[in-house]
Amino acid sequence: MTLSERAFLCENTRGRETPVEPCDYRTEFQRDRDRIIHSKSFRRLMHKTQVFLIPADEHYRTRLTHTLEVTQVARIIARALLLNEDLCEAAALGHDLGHTPFGHTGETVMQMCYSPDFTHYKQSLRVVEKLENNGRGLNLTYEVRDAIVNHTGKHLASTLEGIIVKYADRIAYINHDIDDAVRAGVLRIEDIPKSILDVVGTTHSERLSRMVMSVIEGSRRSDTIEMTKDVGEATDRLRDFLFERVYYNPKAKKEEIKAVELLKGLFGYFVKYPSKMPPFYYNNTHSESVERCVCDYVSGMTDRYAISLYKELFIPNVWHSPID
Repeated sequence: MTLSERAFLCENTRGRETPVEPCDYRTEFQRDRDRIIHSKSFRRLMHKTQVFLIPADEHYRTRLTHTLEVTQVARIIARALLLNEDLCEAAALGHDLGHTPFGHTGETVMQMCYSPDFTHYKQSLRVVEKLENNGRGLNLTYEVRDAIVNHTGKHLASTLEGIIVKYADRIAYINHDIDDAVRAGVLRIEDIPKSILDVVGTTHSERLSRMVMSVIEGSRRSDTIEMTKDVGEATDRLRDFLFERVYYNPKAKKEEIKAVELLKGLFGYFVKYPSKMPPFYYNNTHSESVERCVCDYVSGMTDRYAISLYKELFIPNVWHSPID
């Protein structure tokens, strides 16, 4: 009664791999949201890097705050278009559960050490299907899992709500990465080409608002989810600018080589000594390759846990002589 005819209705879900009894008070997508929020992998996002590795300043974004910003953007768009807000919320909250420590640097290391096909979005799907809940997974609905694995890259989710998450992710990281880069001193707003700022806005709130409104306005006149042409083109140019000036900036990435060697060291160690992994990951080596299980373990680590573990395994403790 309250949603657009284009909205994905909960009653049409393709369901879960393991059927469950319906809840009297929550939709299936609300239940997915709750399962994600209460998962261990969701809590670990608070200590995973977004762009700037383990910053001392607490105002920098982490993978968790990024996830919350994506969720809010997705909900705004879904509500304005009268689409299924619950589906958007669940998918947005779960979209980065499989992200590696040290941001995309960790993703690159897993591609080097495990498989070129490794991606954080495929790992996010593996987390919710296999790794969470002691190997039982979260048993999420098909539509939420579909939106999670298709939130980036060339493929689109099967629902409009899933496509919204894809746009919300890009809108969120473009804008908060600009904010963090300015705070870090690696970028000034004046460095961004004026032709881009004239379209998307000069302040953080202006850019967020215009991009969100662009998706809403563009999608009202379309069979899919899309931005209006002018803002969409400016957003693509702004993203390319950030790759050049921020994501590949030597100042922002000066610790990256250390993170690479740290994760390579951990990966190699546990491939050689798989029994040193926690029992859950080690037991999985009886049914899957050691490399696959080590990848699951290392990619699930937080930045600080990876650093602490590396020190424990590879850095000798200082010897203190007993007092005579």
